[in-house]
Amino acid sequence: MRSALLPALAAFASAARHQNFAHAAEELHLTASAVSHHVRKLEATLGVSLFQRHARGVALTPEGRLLADATGSALADIDGVLDGLRRHRRDSTLRITALPSFSSRWLMPRIAAFVAAHPEIHVAIDTDRTLVRFDEGGPDLGIRYGMGHWQGLVSRFLMDETLLAMASPAVAATVKTPADVANLPLVTDIAPEGWREWFRAAGLKPPRSPRIHTINDSSDGLIAASHGLGVILARSRLAASHLADGSLVALPGPEMPARYAYYVVHSAHRAPSPAALAFMAWVERQV
Repeated sequence: MRSALLPALAAFASAARHQNFAHAAEELHLTASAVSHHVRKLEATLGVSLFQRHARGVALTPEGRLLADATGSALADIDGVLDGLRRHRRDSTLRITALPSFSSRWLMPRIAAFVAAHPEIHVAIDTDRTLVRFDEGGPDLGIRYGMGHWQGLVSRFLMDETLLAMASPAVAATVKTPADVANLPLVTDIAPEGWREWFRAAGLKPPRSPRIHTINDSSDGLIAASHGLGVILARSRLAASHLADGSLVALPGPEMPARYAYYVVHSAHRAPSPAALAFMAWVERQV
């Protein structure tokens, strides 16, 4: 079949379904005259009349009915294949959103293991700090740090968190007791719990005029503290690699259970895809 006939066949199939050129034109975003032109071109090529024209519209001729049945069946088959391909693409691509700090310090070192276990899944990870929309075009899953309640989302507890004071080995060498921390520069992020709570947990009064450096990304704060900026009140999950390689050292003082925790979240209005379910099971095993 010549490819030039495909637009004419599409116009004919729509006109045959509606029995009306104007309605077919609206469906195809064409003019009624364009649909009529396509149909006449097809009739001229085939040498038969496909429609009987009358004042209230059109009606299929016997030849038109034969072609309408064939094109309708063929287009339905093509639509089915295209939908399957789109569904396969959606099912095999996993879109995840997470905070940059959690992504870089916890998820990225582990994500290769997930892909190795599920080579058919392609991951797309967004590390935007904003709360993204989990609509049809949005992410499949998110990992969030909070109280576990977000409107329109289903949340599954992943792991808790602990806060403790850390510093570079050089700075840590000057700290013998929790009270010594008050004499050093403090590093903080924009977390809801901070140094005031830590000093109280240590049984100390918070310093009146502390030297505080604020870094809004927890991962950057850990890096700065590891290079000697000061003492950071760190999340133990994010700081694990720094503790392991010795670039940060835990200081004397309390380990505070955080009020917030990590949760895997997904839309309450859209069932998780097979890829999303596989990731949720995997990440829970990692914890």
